[in-house]
Amino acid sequence: GFLHLPAPEGRRQQGQAVTAGPTAAAIEQRLRDRLTPSALEVLDESADHAGHAGANGTGFGTHFRVRIASAQFDGRSRVQRHRLVYDALQDFIDRGVHALAIEIL
Repeated sequence: GFLHLPAPEGRRQQGQAVTAGPTAAAIEQRLRDRLTPSALEVLDESADHAGHAGANGTGFGTHFRVRIASAQFDGRSRVQRHRLVYDALQDFIDRGVHALAIEIL
């Protein structure tokens, strides 16, 4: 399932215009740069969560699924592997990623 992340401080005030969140392509590029994966798939599942907490009304940019394999995960616990992904994506989380499902392949 998805890990729902807390909204950044002051992220969106009532009446403010909704802006698009990060893209799957940008998240994929970041993970390729930081974790040199041997397999990677990033899916934007935001449209499936319309009306849920954290949805921004655009249908994209808030809920992502990451399927990833990387040699950097070797010898690390599940929590440590997920931490590497979260750390690589922290600025995306700060910019509006509300939920992130991570599948280690």
